[in-house]
Amino acid sequence: MEGKCQEVLDNTEWVAIATCGDNGPHLVATWGGYIRAFKTEESGIILIPAGYYNVTEENLKKNNRVELLFASRKVEGTNSTGQGCCISGTGEIQTSGKYADLATSKFSWARGALVITIERINTQL
Repeated sequence: MEGKCQEVLDNTEWVAIATCGDNGPHLVATWGGYIRAFKTEESGIILIPAGYYNVTEENLKKNNRVELLFASRKVEGTNSTGQGCCISGTGEIQTSGKYADLATSKFSWARGALVITIERINTQL
């Protein structure tokens, strides 16, 4: 990820995470700083430390589609101060392996990592 959405992610405070399951849409959130704590060698991957995220995990097992929504007023937008971005892709909760190990080494409360493979990035606002 690069450009405007990378700038927004670098300045966002909060990120919404949406999945869909048997009961419809489900939202959880994370702090922007948690995402910024991980720099992966692979482009197109976002890592988020996973504490509970139990419903998110069950949803992703049945439908691995995930969307992230985040914004920052510190970034100049298309029409005014403030820019938002939406990332669409696929995700899974990993509780073992290199991503899980990375997450648990940085955050003692994490049980693994939400690993998102980016497929599309759109600006909002």
